Amino acid sequence: MRYLVTFSYDGSKFNGYQKQPNKNTVQDKLEEALAKIENKKVSIVASGRTDRGVHAINQKAHFDLDVDITPKKLKMALNSLIPKEIYVKKVSVVDSDFHARFNVISKEYIYKINLGEYNPIEKDYIYQYNMPLDIKSMKKAIKKFIGVHNFKSFTAADDIKENYERQIFKASIDLKNDILSIKFIGTGFMRYMVRNIVGTLIAVGEHKIEISDIDMIFDSQDRKKACKTAPSEGLYLNNVKY
Repeated sequence: MRYLVTFSYDGSKFNGYQKQPNKNTVQDKLEEALAKIENKKVSIVASGRTDRGVHAINQKAHFDLDVDITPKKLKMALNSLIPKEIYVKKVSVVDSDFHARFNVISKEYIYKINLGEYNPIEKDYIYQYNMPLDIKSMKKAIKKFIGVHNFKSFTAADDIKENYERQIFKASIDLKNDILSIKFIGTGFMRYMVRNIVGTLIAVGEHKIEISDIDMIFDSQDRKKACKTAPSEGLYLNNVKY
């Protein structure tokens, strides 16, 4: 039977989602728990990977089990076996041809920046920028990213793709209690894409580049033309829709 799980995790405690040799990853911990339930190796397929330090509020993944277990009992079993830095929020049965990555309609990411005083307690969960930014200009600049674009300039230089075109449906910036929240909803996001866009928006807010420079960055299709990658700790995979 194929199951879909919704889960959250504290990315600061892992070397990213995707399993790697001799690394502590979210995927490893989930597969280890599933192997104990199934009594054999189980592969789990997520909606996409998150990098080291990146958090998830509603990550999604599917896997197949032969053991007869209800979604409710499976949720309880998983949460009893995985580290406390991961939590399975929901388990549901899906069709055998459902695919957690290929069936994605949209993903939502949120990036959080502290513009106020440094907070050591939140340093692993909110980027401690701790200085003012020109938010008005950033709100104008973020509109440049809405729509269908070639995002080659905003993905990792070593992330080779046949197609760098993606669509961002919505993008917004909100400020509350010195915390700047930057939200993106789109068809999909490549490696470092959100963090590179945020880094460029910060550069606009610092008056290091003009809003009009974003068009040049897009046209160049060159990662070197974009700005510094924002740190991982401020980024959250907020939701995945099918």
